[in-house]
Amino acid sequence: MMLLLFIPIGIVVNLAEKIGKILENNVPFPAVAKYYLDFTIYFANLLFPLFLFLSVIWFTSKLANNTEIVAFLSSGVSFYRFLRPYFIGASIVSLLALVLGMYLAPNASKGFNEFKYTYLKKGVKVQQTQNVFRQINSNDIIYVSAFNPRTKVGQNFTFEHFNGNRLEYKIFSNNIRYIEKDTSYLLTNYFKRTYTEDGDYFQTERRKDTLFAFDLEDLTPVEYIAETLPYIQLSNFIDKEKSRGSSNIGRYEVVLYRKWSLPVSVFILTIIAVSVSSIKRRGGMGVNLAFGIGIAMIYVFFDKVFGVMAEQSDFPPLVAVWFPNVIFGILSIYLLFNAKR
Repeated sequence: MMLLLFIPIGIVVNLAEKIGKILENNVPFPAVAKYYLDFTIYFANLLFPLFLFLSVIWFTSKLANNTEIVAFLSSGVSFYRFLRPYFIGASIVSLLALVLGMYLAPNASKGFNEFKYTYLKKGVKVQQTQNVFRQINSNDIIYVSAFNPRTKVGQNFTFEHFNGNRLEYKIFSNNIRYIEKDTSYLLTNYFKRTYTEDGDYFQTERRKDTLFAFDLEDLTPVEYIAETLPYIQLSNFIDKEKSRGSSNIGRYEVVLYRKWSLPVSVFILTIIAVSVSSIKRRGGMGVNLAFGIGIAMIYVFFDKVFGVMAEQSDFPPLVAVWFPNVIFGILSIYLLFNAKR
């Protein structure tokens, strides 16, 4: 219910910010409607833990202010028995969060980002554009010093072909251009060096049309690609990128591990919320909500900081994703055992 109440506000704020570019680019209404459907699912998944936490605090504080929790516990019901409906509800919500993160959110993220970079940012996607080094398969490696995603042109192109551990030939060119209509490549100042037991052979051409078993754009995927893939496809994609020597593995693995950490955080945040809001306070519900918002902001802060560390450094993504859950899991156990009965 809190998500449903927040979504119209989020849509109105976003539309007020984007309406100028939408009208300027003559975006058709079906595309805008699809964008805001994806926007709803995308941000519902992003803000899921925060709104779950606030919902549990609001509901439990309401029970506490009506002295209903005192009636429960005074009748001989244990605090753990009192928690049972919360865990049943948390299990349902956790299952929904799992389905949302595994299947619905990736499709929504794809539509959300494609609309943004098609209409709002004029097709300029966030891709690796400097020092692109990729292993295509077990035998071939390419390198370009600079890459333009819009024109599909790479500068200072190098292609190396190995047979086992032996380098068979190497291709250089000042630039490489992908010709989309016939899926070929145009190389400028082409130079090929072939290594044999009898010596090295050289071949040069001013311009050369040729074929390669790769697409430059596929070899430099957009940074948000991991958010758009369902779990199994994402796992396979990460394995493929590892073999290619991608520098964005940390970013991809953070997205992968979060698909499991979010459902677990549902139980942790539920325990914390019930423990801190099951007491009738003099300040009423506002005190509990203020305390809950403070904890939620700290949780989001930890989640974002460690996520960025994993994306931008060698910090282990698994540790980065699960560290907030471990810390707040310990906090939830402490609050649970010290909650007033």
